[in-house]
Amino acid sequence: MLSATLSLASLGLIFGLILGLAARLFHVETDANTAEFEADLPGTNCGQCGFPGCAGAAAALALGQASATCCPPGGKIVAQALAARLGVVLDANAVSTQPMVANVHEDICVGCTRCIKVCPTDAIIGAMKQIHAVVGDACTGCAQCEPVCPTGAIRTVPVTVTVGTWVWPRPAAA
Repeated sequence: MLSATLSLASLGLIFGLILGLAARLFHVETDANTAEFEADLPGTNCGQCGFPGCAGAAAALALGQASATCCPPGGKIVAQALAARLGVVLDANAVSTQPMVANVHEDICVGCTRCIKVCPTDAIIGAMKQIHAVVGDACTGCAQCEPVCPTGAIRTVPVTVTVGTWVWPRPAAA
């Protein structure tokens, strides 16, 4: 019993040292500016911006190859944060002010699970041949589930206005 414990502990120590050495040896430095942009992005890696995930979008933002409005799921809040970091002013109509969320029509859902496989945030719950549902707090409104649904049961709709989501509308320009 003691020899087995000691051998496993020594193997763990040896492999831990090898992994630690490899981490130091093959470490890749990232730009601090890119890391700041990546912290502002939602981290869902949905690909709607046209870049390979949020890290790719952050690198493009740091190089000036993407605009502050490149993240549709992030909405207006992320666009404002990116614009402030880039030092640009957002156009009033540049970003949709209404957040979107996916909605499953239970009457026509056949439970094929195609939507579950493409959801980057795991916001869709359900099982094979069962009706699916969307967890509204987890859904970013990326709409990747819409085109894969064979019956058209999923649509992105504006978030229903509640006390927590309502904002005072901006006054009209004079």
